[in-house]
Amino acid sequence: MHPSPLLVFDFDGVLVDGMAEYWWSARRAALALRPEVHLPELAPAGFRLLRPLIHKGWEMVLCALELGRSDLDLAAFLADYDGHTAAALARWQLEPAQLQGSLEAVRHAALRDDRDGWLALHRPYPGVPERLRRLEAEGSPWLVLTTKGEAFARELLAAAGLKPLAVYGHERGSKPEVLLQLGREQPLGQPAPGQEPPPAREPLRPLWFVEDRRPTLERVRATDGLAGVRCFLVSWGYLGPGDQQNLPPGIQLLEPQQFAAPLAQWP
Repeated sequence: MHPSPLLVFDFDGVLVDGMAEYWWSARRAALALRPEVHLPELAPAGFRLLRPLIHKGWEMVLCALELGRSDLDLAAFLADYDGHTAAALARWQLEPAQLQGSLEAVRHAALRDDRDGWLALHRPYPGVPERLRRLEAEGSPWLVLTTKGEAFARELLAAAGLKPLAVYGHERGSKPEVLLQLGREQPLGQPAPGQEPPPAREPLRPLWFVEDRRPTLERVRATDGLAGVRCFLVSWGYLGPGDQQNLPPGIQLLEPQQFAAPLAQWP
Protein backbone atom coordinates (compact mmCIF):
# COMPACT_ATOMS: atom_id res chain seq x y z
CA MET A 1 0.00 0.00 0.00
CA HIS A 2 1.44 3.34 -1.05
CA PRO A 3 1.66 6.07 1.63
CA SER A 4 -0.72 9.00 1.25
CA PRO A 5 0.90 12.11 -0.23
CA LEU A 6 2.44 14.93 1.74
CA LEU A 7 0.55 18.02 0.59
CA VAL A 8 2.60 21.18 0.40
CA PHE A 9 0.53 24.37 0.21
CA ASP A 10 1.56 27.85 -0.73
CA PHE A 11 -0.04 30.34 1.65
CA ASP A 12 -1.01 33.66 0.04
CA GLY A 13 -3.41 33.13 -2.84
CA VAL A 14 -4.03 29.49 -1.92
CA LEU A 15 -5.11 29.37 1.71
CA VAL A 16 -5.64 33.05 2.44
CA ASP A 17 -6.62 36.16 0.48
CA GLY A 18 -4.47 38.89 1.98
CA MET A 19 -4.79 41.56 -0.70
CA ALA A 20 -5.92 44.20 1.80
CA GLU A 21 -2.95 43.46 4.04
CA TYR A 22 -0.48 43.45 1.16
CA TRP A 23 -1.19 47.05 0.29
CA TRP A 24 -1.61 48.13 3.92
CA SER A 25 1.84 46.79 4.81
CA ALA A 26 3.59 47.54 1.51
CA ARG A 27 2.41 51.16 1.60
CA ARG A 28 3.68 51.70 5.13
CA ALA A 29 6.97 49.97 4.39
CA ALA A 30 7.45 52.11 1.29
CA LEU A 31 6.71 55.33 3.17
CA ALA A 32 9.13 54.35 5.93
CA LEU A 33 11.88 54.26 3.29
CA ARG A 34 10.73 57.18 1.13
CA PRO A 35 8.31 59.38 3.16
CA GLU A 36 8.09 61.96 0.38
CA VAL A 37 6.18 59.60 -1.92
CA HIS A 38 2.41 60.04 -2.13
CA LEU A 39 0.53 56.74 -1.87
CA PRO A 40 -3.24 56.32 -1.51
CA GLU A 41 -4.76 54.60 1.51
CA LEU A 42 -6.60 52.06 -0.65
CA ALA A 43 -4.81 49.76 -3.08
CA PRO A 44 -4.75 51.24 -6.60
CA ALA A 45 -5.90 49.09 -9.51
CA GLY A 46 -2.31 48.79 -10.70
CA PHE A 47 -1.30 46.97 -7.52
CA ARG A 48 -3.90 44.29 -8.11
CA LEU A 49 -2.68 43.89 -11.68
CA LEU A 50 0.92 43.52 -10.53
CA ARG A 51 0.15 41.12 -7.67
CA PRO A 52 0.15 37.93 -9.82
CA LEU A 53 3.71 38.75 -10.91
CA ILE A 54 5.06 39.43 -7.42
CA HIS A 55 7.13 36.60 -6.02
CA LYS A 56 8.66 37.91 -2.79
CA GLY A 57 7.54 40.38 -0.16
CA TRP A 58 10.16 43.00 -0.94
CA GLU A 59 8.78 43.27 -4.46
CA MET A 60 5.45 44.47 -3.02
CA VAL A 61 7.20 47.42 -1.37
CA LEU A 62 9.03 48.27 -4.57
CA CYS A 63 5.78 48.08 -6.54
CA ALA A 64 4.18 50.47 -4.06
CA LEU A 65 7.01 52.96 -4.60
CA GLU A 66 6.68 52.64 -8.36
CA LEU A 67 2.94 53.20 -8.19
CA GLY A 68 3.67 56.48 -6.44
CA ARG A 69 5.41 57.78 -9.57
CA SER A 70 3.30 60.10 -11.69
CA ASP A 71 5.20 59.03 -14.83
CA LEU A 72 4.93 55.27 -14.31
CA ASP A 73 4.19 53.31 -17.49
CA LEU A 74 2.13 50.53 -15.93
CA ALA A 75 1.68 48.68 -19.23
CA ALA A 76 5.46 48.53 -19.70
CA PHE A 77 5.88 47.35 -16.10
CA LEU A 78 3.40 44.52 -16.68
CA ALA A 79 5.00 43.59 -20.00
CA ASP A 80 8.54 43.31 -18.58
CA TYR A 81 8.16 42.82 -14.85
CA ASP A 82 11.65 41.45 -14.18
CA GLY A 83 13.41 44.11 -16.24
CA HIS A 84 11.37 46.93 -14.74
CA THR A 85 11.96 45.60 -11.21
CA ALA A 86 15.74 45.64 -11.72
CA ALA A 87 15.56 49.19 -13.09
CA ALA A 88 13.34 50.28 -10.19
CA LEU A 89 15.85 49.03 -7.61
CA ALA A 90 18.51 51.21 -9.24
CA ARG A 91 16.11 54.16 -9.56
CA TRP A 92 15.22 54.14 -5.88
CA GLN A 93 18.76 53.14 -4.83
CA LEU A 94 17.44 50.33 -2.67
CA GLU A 95 18.36 46.70 -2.12
CA PRO A 96 15.91 43.79 -1.67
CA ALA A 97 17.12 43.32 1.92
CA GLN A 98 16.19 46.93 2.78
CA LEU A 99 12.74 46.54 1.27
CA GLN A 100 12.16 43.19 2.98
CA GLY A 101 13.38 44.55 6.31
CA SER A 102 11.02 47.50 6.12
CA LEU A 103 8.09 45.22 5.30
CA GLU A 104 8.80 42.88 8.19
CA ALA A 105 9.26 45.80 10.60
CA VAL A 106 5.78 47.05 9.66
CA ARG A 107 4.26 43.61 10.20
CA HIS A 108 6.03 43.04 13.50
CA ALA A 109 4.80 46.42 14.73
CA ALA A 110 1.26 45.59 13.64
CA LEU A 111 1.33 42.29 15.52
CA ARG A 112 2.64 44.06 18.60
CA ASP A 113 0.30 47.06 18.55
CA ASP A 114 -2.89 45.78 16.89
CA ARG A 115 -2.75 42.04 16.34
CA ASP A 116 -6.49 41.63 15.87
CA GLY A 117 -6.64 44.47 13.36
CA TRP A 118 -3.77 43.03 11.35
CA LEU A 119 -5.25 39.53 11.36
CA ALA A 120 -8.59 40.96 10.20
CA LEU A 121 -6.94 42.16 6.98
CA HIS A 122 -6.69 38.51 5.86
CA ARG A 123 -9.56 36.36 4.63
CA PRO A 124 -9.33 32.56 4.34
CA TYR A 125 -10.74 31.36 1.03
CA PRO A 126 -14.22 29.82 1.40
CA GLY A 127 -14.10 26.17 2.41
CA VAL A 128 -10.31 26.02 2.67
CA PRO A 129 -9.92 25.80 6.48
CA GLU A 130 -12.59 23.12 6.63
CA ARG A 131 -10.88 21.08 3.90
CA LEU A 132 -7.52 21.32 5.62
CA ARG A 133 -9.02 20.02 8.85
CA ARG A 134 -10.50 17.06 6.98
CA LEU A 135 -7.11 16.20 5.52
CA GLU A 136 -5.84 15.32 8.98
CA ALA A 137 -8.85 13.09 9.59
CA GLU A 138 -8.14 11.39 6.25
CA GLY A 139 -4.54 10.64 7.28
CA SER A 140 -3.10 13.10 4.76
CA PRO A 141 -0.45 15.34 6.36
CA TRP A 142 0.00 18.86 5.01
CA LEU A 143 2.42 21.70 5.48
CA VAL A 144 2.89 25.28 4.32
CA LEU A 145 5.65 26.56 2.03
CA THR A 146 5.51 30.33 1.57
CA THR A 147 7.60 33.35 0.66
CA LYS A 148 5.96 35.14 3.59
CA GLY A 149 7.94 35.41 6.82
CA GLU A 150 7.49 32.21 8.80
CA ALA A 151 6.36 33.98 11.98
CA PHE A 152 3.58 35.83 10.17
CA ALA A 153 2.29 32.68 8.48
CA ARG A 154 2.24 30.89 11.83
CA GLU A 155 0.24 33.72 13.43
CA LEU A 156 -2.38 33.56 10.68
CA LEU A 157 -2.63 29.78 10.77
CA ALA A 158 -3.03 29.79 14.55
CA ALA A 159 -5.75 32.44 14.33
CA ALA A 160 -7.66 30.17 11.94
CA GLY A 161 -7.17 27.16 14.22
CA LEU A 162 -5.04 25.35 11.62
CA LYS A 163 -2.14 23.09 12.59
CA PRO A 164 0.09 22.09 9.67
CA LEU A 165 2.84 19.55 10.07
CA ALA A 166 5.38 22.32 9.47
CA VAL A 167 5.68 25.88 8.14
CA TYR A 168 8.54 26.92 5.86
CA GLY A 169 8.92 30.67 5.28
CA HIS A 170 11.18 32.60 2.96
CA GLU A 171 13.97 32.22 5.52
CA ARG A 172 14.33 28.52 4.56
CA GLY A 173 15.32 29.17 0.94
CA SER A 174 13.54 29.00 -2.39
CA LYS A 175 10.54 26.74 -2.90
CA PRO A 176 12.43 24.30 -5.17
CA GLU A 177 15.19 24.09 -2.54
CA VAL A 178 12.72 23.30 0.24
CA LEU A 179 10.90 20.74 -1.92
CA LEU A 180 14.22 19.02 -2.65
CA GLN A 181 14.87 18.90 1.09
CA LEU A 182 11.42 17.45 1.74
CA GLY A 183 12.04 14.83 -0.92
CA ARG A 184 15.06 13.66 1.08
CA GLU A 185 13.79 13.99 4.64
CA GLN A 186 10.23 14.83 5.62
CA PRO A 187 9.09 16.32 8.95
CA LEU A 188 7.52 13.82 11.30
CA GLY A 189 5.46 16.25 13.34
CA GLN A 190 4.47 15.80 16.96
CA PRO A 191 2.52 12.80 18.28
CA ALA A 192 -0.98 13.45 19.58
CA PRO A 193 -1.47 13.23 23.36
CA GLY A 194 -1.49 9.60 24.45
CA GLN A 195 0.06 8.35 21.21
CA GLU A 196 3.47 6.79 20.78
CA PRO A 197 6.05 8.91 18.93
CA PRO A 198 6.44 7.92 15.27
CA PRO A 199 9.48 5.89 14.31
CA ALA A 200 12.63 7.82 13.53
CA ARG A 201 12.36 6.81 9.88
CA GLU A 202 9.19 6.53 7.85
CA PRO A 203 8.79 5.89 4.12
CA LEU A 204 8.97 9.15 2.20
CA ARG A 205 5.57 10.23 0.99
CA PRO A 206 5.01 11.49 -2.56
CA LEU A 207 4.94 15.28 -2.68
CA TRP A 208 1.95 17.23 -4.01
CA PHE A 209 2.58 20.96 -4.35
CA VAL A 210 -0.38 23.37 -4.47
CA GLU A 211 0.42 26.90 -5.64
CA ASP A 212 -1.24 29.90 -7.32
CA ARG A 213 1.81 31.23 -9.15
CA ARG A 214 2.39 29.50 -12.48
CA PRO A 215 6.05 30.60 -12.88
CA THR A 216 6.83 29.00 -9.51
CA LEU A 217 5.30 25.71 -10.61
CA GLU A 218 7.19 25.86 -13.90
CA ARG A 219 10.43 26.45 -11.98
CA VAL A 220 9.69 23.42 -9.82
CA ARG A 221 9.06 21.28 -12.88
CA ALA A 222 12.36 22.44 -14.39
CA THR A 223 14.39 21.61 -11.27
CA ASP A 224 16.43 18.41 -11.32
CA GLY A 225 15.18 16.02 -8.68
CA LEU A 226 11.61 17.32 -8.60
CA ALA A 227 10.16 15.48 -11.59
CA GLY A 228 8.07 13.31 -9.26
CA VAL A 229 6.34 16.23 -7.54
CA ARG A 230 2.69 16.55 -8.58
CA CYS A 231 1.99 20.25 -9.18
CA PHE A 232 -1.42 21.93 -8.92
CA LEU A 233 -2.34 25.48 -9.95
CA VAL A 234 -5.36 26.68 -7.98
CA SER A 235 -8.01 28.53 -9.96
CA TRP A 236 -8.92 30.89 -7.11
CA GLY A 237 -5.58 32.59 -6.43
CA TYR A 238 -3.77 35.64 -7.79
CA LEU A 239 -3.64 34.50 -11.40
CA GLY A 240 -2.57 36.60 -14.33
CA PRO A 241 -4.31 36.65 -17.70
CA GLY A 242 -3.83 33.34 -19.46
CA ASP A 243 -2.23 31.57 -16.49
CA GLN A 244 -4.81 28.80 -16.67
CA GLN A 245 -4.41 28.25 -20.39
CA ASN A 246 -2.19 25.63 -22.07
CA LEU A 247 -0.64 24.37 -18.86
CA PRO A 248 2.55 22.37 -19.48
CA PRO A 249 2.73 18.65 -18.67
CA GLY A 250 2.97 17.99 -14.96
CA ILE A 251 0.87 20.99 -13.87
CA GLN A 252 -2.84 20.47 -13.29
CA LEU A 253 -5.50 23.12 -12.73
CA LEU A 254 -7.27 22.62 -9.40
CA GLU A 255 -10.83 23.93 -9.12
CA PRO A 256 -12.59 24.47 -5.75
CA GLN A 257 -14.88 21.48 -6.20
CA GLN A 258 -11.89 19.25 -6.92
CA PHE A 259 -10.03 20.59 -3.91
CA ALA A 260 -13.03 19.69 -1.72
CA ALA A 261 -13.14 16.14 -3.11
CA PRO A 262 -11.13 13.14 -1.82
CA LEU A 263 -7.52 13.16 -2.96
CA ALA A 264 -8.15 10.16 -5.22
CA GLN A 265 -10.41 12.41 -7.31
CA TRP A 266 -7.92 15.24 -7.77
CA PRO A 267 -6.78 15.74 -11.37
